[in-house]
Amino acid sequence: MSADMTDRNDQGRKHTLSVLVENKPGVLSRVTALFSRRGFNIDSLAVGETEQPGISRITIVVDAAELPLEQVTKQLNKLINVLKIVELESGASVQRQLLLVKVRADSVTRSQVVEAAGLFRAKVVDVTPDTVTIEATGSTGKIDALLQVIEPFGIAELAQSGLVGLGRGAKSMTSMARSRAA
Repeated sequence: MSADMTDRNDQGRKHTLSVLVENKPGVLSRVTALFSRRGFNIDSLAVGETEQPGISRITIVVDAAELPLEQVTKQLNKLINVLKIVELESGASVQRQLLLVKVRADSVTRSQVVEAAGLFRAKVVDVTPDTVTIEATGSTGKIDALLQVIEPFGIAELAQSGLVGLGRGAKSMTSMARSRAA
């Protein structure tokens, strides 16, 4: 993902939605189908269980104008398995993603690749005679900056998670949704 999750463009801007759902078969498919039917491309998607048994969090990053997105969120709220939807604003939330990247590095360039990883507080998780595999977590901006620095060495392989996020402060989205799930 080379564009920052908050950049504006022709369609609108990047929106990060945190959707709490009942952890049941077919729920993810129904949620993503709503976006697909309206022609939205999902830029990032991450799904996992929460601290509450039976409740999962779907984090969706989508590029959309405000009004069409509002219509989709209203329709999402009508799905029986959707418990709560919150838009995570960048200043009011903590958002991170995971990157695993295998960088070409021989004995001459290996120390430079390791040093570059260190600048971004990334970890070296595997070393071979020809590559260094780096693990990094952080904001989209940090991940993009790391990729720009190591790209000249040659990226052999790359995998990124979807963006995940939580609202800042003491409030818990999951505790607010518990009453609806009961």
